Amino acid sequence: MGVMKVYGVARYMSVARVIVCLEEVGADYQVVPVDFAVGEHKTPAHLARNPLGLIPAFEDGDLVIFESRTISKYVLRKYKSSNTDDLLRENNLTESTMVDQWLDVEAHHYDPIVFPISYNAFVLPKIGGIGDQKLIDTNLEKLKTILEVYEAQLSKTKYLAGDFVSLADLSHFPATYYFMATPYANLFDNYPHVKAWWENLVTRPSLKKAAASMFPVA
Repeated sequence: MGVMKVYGVARYMSVARVIVCLEEVGADYQVVPVDFAVGEHKTPAHLARNPLGLIPAFEDGDLVIFESRTISKYVLRKYKSSNTDDLLRENNLTESTMVDQWLDVEAHHYDPIVFPISYNAFVLPKIGGIGDQKLIDTNLEKLKTILEVYEAQLSKTKYLAGDFVSLADLSHFPATYYFMATPYANLFDNYPHVKAWWENLVTRPSLKKAAASMFPVA
């Protein structure tokens, strides 16, 4: 079986989520660029990999899958070993359920708020665009509410699902990484447990490696 392929652009948030997991387990992989400028994401070849015409798409031999969190789970299950953190906690029903719960919170409540802020306040200006300030402001107010929930949880446990790092934590990386490069990063100062959680999380080598292929934030 050949090297796994991630179809997309490494600086895109959904692709970065997958790269973090690949780096966590030390897997061999290749990022295959998809050129949005020429519409490559809508070609028959790419639609065969991701029928939604989005990124990432993922190939491992004959297996072809899409959706970044699904790909991340696949990678972590395939390469689970005694040498890596158990990022899904599937040997413990309670812990794995908590991982699933907070991964759902990230996917359905956190990312839909933080992504628009990060994209409009940081990514769009990087590529010569102009962000939607009204959209930013609306989501900043929503973010304050969700961060209260995170602060309460992280005042009880070191990480979201418990006193262990998991995919639920790592999945927050891409959008939060870009958010912290926006003028609104100091919002985290109001939530000391959230800020400590984030500052601890970004010291992981896998996140540093993924960040090296993303837009520079300095």
